[in-house]
Amino acid sequence: MEIQLLGEPRVTENGILITAPTPEARHLLASLAASPDRVVPETVLADELAHSTSSPYHHAVLPTAVRRLRERLAEVLGAGSVRTPETVLSARPGGYVLDTGGGRSDVREFEREAGAGYRAMSRGDFEQAARRLRRALALWTGPALDGIEVGPWLGARVALLAADRRSVLEQWVEAELALGRGRELRLELAGLRGAGGGGRVGGAFLEGVRRAEERVEAHRVTRSRSGSPVACGA
Repeated sequence: MEIQLLGEPRVTENGILITAPTPEARHLLASLAASPDRVVPETVLADELAHSTSSPYHHAVLPTAVRRLRERLAEVLGAGSVRTPETVLSARPGGYVLDTGGGRSDVREFEREAGAGYRAMSRGDFEQAARRLRRALALWTGPALDGIEVGPWLGARVALLAADRRSVLEQWVEAELALGRGRELRLELAGLRGAGGGGRVGGAFLEGVRRAEERVEAHRVTRSRSGSPVACGA
């Protein structure tokens, strides 16, 4: 299974997109994909689904969404698959788990690349830091879970990811400036604007890009006034 949440959410199994048949099933899939291979409590899922339904029968929304999503999983997995809908979306005491089968998650990759970049920064390896932090940023195609009307639990997850993204952006800019790549950095920051997206979360990232551009310009002016060499693009 491959999970992409850093932009419009996409979950695929064997290269086939899992398209949830109802808004509630889509919200359920997004909620489980936000915490893959871990139990998400029924109470959390029920609260999330309350934001994607107008049904007065709230107690029945979660079981129905589970059933409909498993029906779609059965179509994607096919008759000969070792994995079944009940093992991919498995019930556990108190909640449900989305079993990725050891698959890929862009959030996990983002966290791994960001962590490696931070460690490189701490030891003064700016080349390695810039490379790993840029890889982390490149995983984003828009705001996390773009298009999902998040509830309280997913909303907190989206906010945390957005804050991590801005932190990575700031550290990457510092690493690139330390390497004297101001000119190249200005061009790359302009390219990142397209992955900002709209809304409050996307707007916050675009504001981070704007501040980064101001930081680069201030760095350039300071170096110019001090007479420092600028031939490398700083």
